Amino acid sequence: MKLEVSQQLAFTVPSRIFAGLASEDEVDTLIVSDVHLGTDLCRPDALLTVLKSHTFRRLILLGDIFDTLDFQRLPRAHWHLLAYLRALCDPEQRIEVVWVEGNHDHLLSRVTRSFLGIPIHKRYEWMFRGQRFLALHGHQFDTFIHRHPIITKVACWVYETIQRHEGREHRYSRALKHKSKGWLRMSEAVATRAASYAARREVDTIFCGHTHRPLSATFGAVTYHNTGCWTDTPASFITIGARGVEVHEYH
Repeated sequence: MKLEVSQQLAFTVPSRIFAGLASEDEVDTLIVSDVHLGTDLCRPDALLTVLKSHTFRRLILLGDIFDTLDFQRLPRAHWHLLAYLRALCDPEQRIEVVWVEGNHDHLLSRVTRSFLGIPIHKRYEWMFRGQRFLALHGHQFDTFIHRHPIITKVACWVYETIQRHEGREHRYSRALKHKSKGWLRMSEAVATRAASYAARREVDTIFCGHTHRPLSATFGAVTYHNTGCWTDTPASFITIGARGVEVHEYH
């Protein structure tokens, strides 16, 4: 099915920007993706601040929460975030925590279920105010990693090696990540394919991660939102509530 993209890909910038969150903000659903715990680029303290500053009924972890299966690489701050996620799963909290599988954490089903008490979903659908929403990580629409798995693995190894040997600002690894995503036109391609997939499933709004770039676009009757990531400054996340769907930046 071919979709007509309204206004030649009606991409929008994040709607709200936070230098910090001092007051509680109540929403129905909060969505984050691409935290990449285990890497030096990860910003667990910033994400923990956002989670503690909001009241929400549902939290969707939209893939690539972990970057590696080597838990010995997790610093203390990363464990603090995991401990908070586990606390949110307490039945007394009355919060639905949903973990959607990403391409980095696809082998962690048993770990998240036993350690955190969170089952992993391939995709997650729900209704809110008469609208049908769908969340999946988005790597399913990344044709490059499927066509070139060896190149992808080598590129990941180079990227991780640069991370381990550069300074705290990680200028080279961040620049490499942005350049590779731009070279492949990842963001726009994932958006277009995700919207086509959503239209076939008669979904009103689809949420993805994977590209590390926050993005909102309208494709005919389908709205697409990308959550961005927590390895860059600013980081980004999505909320759904009385004001509708909002993409936020956190510096």
